[in-house]
Parts: sequence; structure tokens; C-alpha cells
Amino acid sequence: MNPAFSVITFTLVAGAAQGLVVALAMTGLFGVSASAGFLSRTLMIAVAMLVIGLGASFAHLGRPERAWRAATMWRTSWLSREVIVLPAFIAVVSVWCLSLRSNPESGLAVLLLPALAIVVSAFLWYCTAMIYACLRFIEEWAHPLTVANFILVGMSSGLVLCCALASNANELVLAAVVAPAALFTTLVAWMSRVVAMRRNFAIRHRSTLQTAIGVHAPLLKQTSMGMSAGSFNTREFFHHASAAAVRHVRWAGQALGFGVPAALLAWGWISGAAVAWPLAVVVQATGLMADRWLFFAEAKHPQNLYYQVVS
Repeated sequence: MNPAFSVITFTLVAGAAQGLVVALAMTGLFGVSASAGFLSRTLMIAVAMLVIGLGASFAHLGRPERAWRAATMWRTSWLSREVIVLPAFIAVVSVWCLSLRSNPESGLAVLLLPALAIVVSAFLWYCTAMIYACLRFIEEWAHPLTVANFILVGMSSGLVLCCALASNANELVLAAVVAPAALFTTLVAWMSRVVAMRRNFAIRHRSTLQTAIGVHAPLLKQTSMGMSAGSFNTREFFHHASAAAVRHVRWAGQALGFGVPAALLAWGWISGAAVAWPLAVVVQATGLMADRWLFFAEAKHPQNLYYQVVS
């Protein structure tokens, strides 16, 4: 597939914002102390990230002014459900932020809204992941690991960001609690991604050249493209990157998205070095961009068997 930068931005920024909100909600529900001012400011950052992600999702639309129509098929479409749940999540986080400013000790701010934010965030992650996991003909995506990847990557990036913000605001108790959770989640997300890539490497696709053209001869060799000129099919379903470039992106995603951030998290947790957290945020964001590009690029649409470029 040919990944749209706007989709990569949306899934990563919104996912990190969800992870940040869930981290704040869970620590609050378990009684970890943090000032109401810090919580409200951090929730405002999460809302801003969600709005940025929502704006990025419009960038790849041919007619952005008709985007509202995406919500009309909510009975059958995971995309429509995501379009509905995302603004609902923004509303929940915004109300939580306002309640912290008006009455930080109320049950609404301490219990009800944090719990609701966790539930809505989980459903939003599931909707986003199922947009891809429900496509049975793209075998690289049609697997529960797709859902796990979206949730774990979102939680990892959100927890790392929470560590950086808490450390910067001198919320040392919160940072001390979130740091090991961030390290553990990053390692689990890394493991999940490695397992998913190993699975994708081993896939024996049901669609072949024989099934693509209906000729069942055992030996077939395609000598020309499925059409004589470029089209939507050749632009949108091919990433046009060389095999060497894909390998470099794969290693960059693994190292910068998971390996180096895990090392920085361990360093910050053990030594208390404040510089480790913002470094982990920057490095991880760069690596996850590469890894999410790879997630889309490695998906093989069956139509490519017919429209492929023969080297």
C-alpha cells in the first residue's frame, strides 16, 4: 500500500493522546497524587493533540467538506464508528479538564470522568484498528495483532509523554509510578510488533498470479504491467520504495520506536535523569513514524498481482 502521511500522523498523534489520557485516568483511579493544575494542563495538551489528529485525518480526503458523511454508515463501517467516537472522546476529555478546574475534588472529576475516558479511549482504539483488521483480503492486517499493535503503541507513546510532562512539572510521584509502566509497555509493544512482522513474513497468500487472471498453469511469469499507464490503482496501492529502503525503515522503526526509547526509559527510571524523558519522546516519535509507515507499506493488496510493476 502507499501510506498517506496524514493517516500516519492521525493514528500516531491521536493514539499518543489516548495513551496520555488513559495514563492520567488510571493513576488517578489508583490514588497516585498529582496536582489538579497539572492534570488539567496535561488534558488540554491531549485535547490539542486529538484535534490535530482529527485535522490531519481530513488531509487525504478528496472532498474534505463532505467528511461528515463518513458517520452515516455507523451500522456496518468501523470508519464511521471511529468518526463518531473520536469527537465523543474529545468531549469527555474536555469536560474532565473543565471539571478539574471548577471542582477538582468532585466525584465527577476524580472517578466518573476518568473511568469513562478509559472506556471511550479503548473503544476508539478498537474502532481505529478494526478499520484495517476487518479487511480479510489484506492478510497482513487481518489478525488480532493489528488491534494489539494500535493499543500497545498508543499506550507506550502516551506513557512516555506522561513521564516527560510529569518530570518537567516536578510531579515526581507521578513520574516514578508511570516510568516502569512506560518501560514495560514499550517492551511489550516491541514484542508484539516483532511477532506481527514475523507472522507477515511467513504468510503464504491465498491470492496468486493464477487466481488473479484465472489461469491455473503451474508456471506463470508476468512480463508486463496490468495496464499501459499510471492510474489510481498504481498510485495508491504501491509505495514505490526500493527493497533496501524498506529494510532501512524497518530497522529504524524497531530501533528508534522501541529499542532506544526503552533504554532511555530505563536510564531515566534508574538514575532519575530528567533529560531522558524528553529524549525518549522525540526518539520514539521518529521511530514510530517509520514503523507505522511500514505497517501500511507492507500490506499487499491482491490487486497488485495484476497491476504490479515487473522489474
